Amino acid sequence: MSSTPPPPPAPQIVYVSFSAEINVKTTEALLATMTNLVNQKVPEVYLMLSTPGGNVMNGMNLYNVLRGMPFKLTTHNVGNVDSIGNAVFLAGETRYASQHSTFMFHGVGMDVQNLRLEEAKCREVLANILADHKRIGTIIRERTNLQDKAIRALFREAQTKDVAFATGCGIVHEVRDVKIPPGSSVISLVFQR
Repeated sequence: MSSTPPPPPAPQIVYVSFSAEINVKTTEALLATMTNLVNQKVPEVYLMLSTPGGNVMNGMNLYNVLRGMPFKLTTHNVGNVDSIGNAVFLAGETRYASQHSTFMFHGVGMDVQNLRLEEAKCREVLANILADHKRIGTIIRERTNLQDKAIRALFREAQTKDVAFATGCGIVHEVRDVKIPPGSSVISLVFQR
């Protein structure tokens, strides 16, 4: 009587590299990868992140879903974490940054092409921008040591901050290099540009 061998055990930590704009396509790919890791019962995911930011809706989707995943999530800024990428980065339980990485904050904007602006439309656009500021600001306040006044200043100033700033206000828990142990499971998400 032959028996089927049991499946190999899931790796204890899987390293995922995401270096892309946050949009519909990249969000779906990252969430599909994370869902597969849940199905494999991986207990910890180490997300190496570098992003110029992107769509607020997709970034909020990533933040909320990543926070709900059953694995321990570590995020590591390996280059630039900009704009809505900061909310995605803050989804990590443990957060690291490489020595020469940066964090860029700015207010939410809206691209307008061939749009006629009347008072009602202007009010709607402004209301949407303020609502996005509030959502992102709430995440920053809940996940860091920054208070509302400092968060509003980050949105208004549109500045790039270094790891000393990020560590000092609790965005990052520690500045350190990425170290992937030999034999680790690594997934690199690659997108056509």
